[in-house]
Amino acid sequence: MSDASVSHVVHADTPDPRRWFALVVIGIAQLMVILDASIVNIALPHASLPKALGGLAIAQKNYQWAVTAYTLTFGGFLLLGGRIGDYVGRKKSFLIGLLGFAGASLLGGLAQNQQWLFGARALQGLFGALLAPAALSLISVTFTDSKERARAFGVYGALAGVGGAIGLIAGGLLTQYLSWRWCLFVNTPMAVIAFCLAIPNVKESKVEGHPHYDVPGALSATAGMLSVVFGVSQASTEGKGWGSTSAWPFLLLGALLLAIFFVIQSRIKSPLLPLRLITDRVRAGAFLAQLFVGLGLFGMFLFMTFYFQDVEQYSAVKTGLLFMPFSVGIILAAGFTSQLLPKIGPRPLATLGTLMAAVGMFYLSFIKVDSSYIGSVMPAMIVTSLGLGLAFVSIASTALFNVRPQDTGAASAVLTTSQQIGGSFGTAIANTIVVSSGTAFLVAALKAHPSATARAKLMFMATAHVHGYDEAFRFGALMLLLAAISFFALVNIDRHHLGQHDEAVTP
Repeated sequence: MSDASVSHVVHADTPDPRRWFALVVIGIAQLMVILDASIVNIALPHASLPKALGGLAIAQKNYQWAVTAYTLTFGGFLLLGGRIGDYVGRKKSFLIGLLGFAGASLLGGLAQNQQWLFGARALQGLFGALLAPAALSLISVTFTDSKERARAFGVYGALAGVGGAIGLIAGGLLTQYLSWRWCLFVNTPMAVIAFCLAIPNVKESKVEGHPHYDVPGALSATAGMLSVVFGVSQASTEGKGWGSTSAWPFLLLGALLLAIFFVIQSRIKSPLLPLRLITDRVRAGAFLAQLFVGLGLFGMFLFMTFYFQDVEQYSAVKTGLLFMPFSVGIILAAGFTSQLLPKIGPRPLATLGTLMAAVGMFYLSFIKVDSSYIGSVMPAMIVTSLGLGLAFVSIASTALFNVRPQDTGAASAVLTTSQQIGGSFGTAIANTIVVSSGTAFLVAALKAHPSATARAKLMFMATAHVHGYDEAFRFGALMLLLAAISFFALVNIDRHHLGQHDEAVTP
């Protein structure tokens, strides 16, 4: 949002009679964005197959780009997207975001090579960065009654958990019975339906005043993150490494661009990221914890999908169903946490939650080629998901603690951006760990058994893949442990502070 002195949110004094229809439209858009993440994970093993088998022949070292191409542009332009929506109009941004997301999804479904697919995913992220903040702002200005607004945000938030579960099942069904391409095509009709329904049901609102767009900040941040992720991915290429000339220059350039971004934010009149948001100790702890959660979590979905489909040879549908305990665990724990938060406070809940997630991820890092789902995978998923349910609600409430009214939108966007950026970096680093450690394991196994049969070599390859996944999960467990430490060390508030804050901001 802009400064309070020049901002004015335009909305009717009386409740919008079509507000609940508007919520349905916004809900469809939210569901589409959430579905997209989980659906693509299920589709990726099939999309990476050789072209003769209907895939795009995606190399293992490039798997992560199907995820990071989206998360980088989404996270990198999210703050700018919110600012554009404020000044151009939230409805207009919402409609443009829907059409753009529909077109990008159609392009992705028609992809003929991996570069085409990754480019379409980046476009999805770009339009998603316009769509997501506009949707949240529309709910805020459409529902003027505090109780109705809370109910609307509750519906919106519930779609995140339910949407992930639906996406896993829908992705499995579409991939198995139609094609992996339909996991992208499905977004197009959903977006078109939402677009048509939004025109008569959603009212326009925007901020009055001269617009200030921090384009240099958005470009330097996104280019910096892209450069770092590319450098990390180059380090996994065979024969190269962290010290290779195709890796470290990009890492250095990325660090320089990110430093330039923070210099811009400290000097510009209307920055994308007001530095006062991250210099506050409590909010910094919440953002840092969310960043570490993203670093540790995103890669798990990608590699467990490959574990289920490529190593265990499960169908796409079964893979989606095997992820269900994770989705259900987050939904149940999040609901439980919302009741406990006013009584206990965020610090113990988020600390315990991230510690549980770290333990679950560490337990998952001991899976083998012949591990049972019931004994090895499901317990780890349940413990991790219950912990994350505790953490997500607590971190979100803390990130908005004592925020100025004009900074509420920015603080929410920074929280989402922290997770997306953490996910981008974490997936890239985890993929590098998988490729490098798996390759080293395979080379050592073949060297120790030079006369191995073809069947034995296939077993060595499967074992090498799982060994790589295990190492990546240990990295994820470490990141989740750092999330617990950072939140506990920095967030020095309890339930009494939250209560005082609630009283202070309640009209």
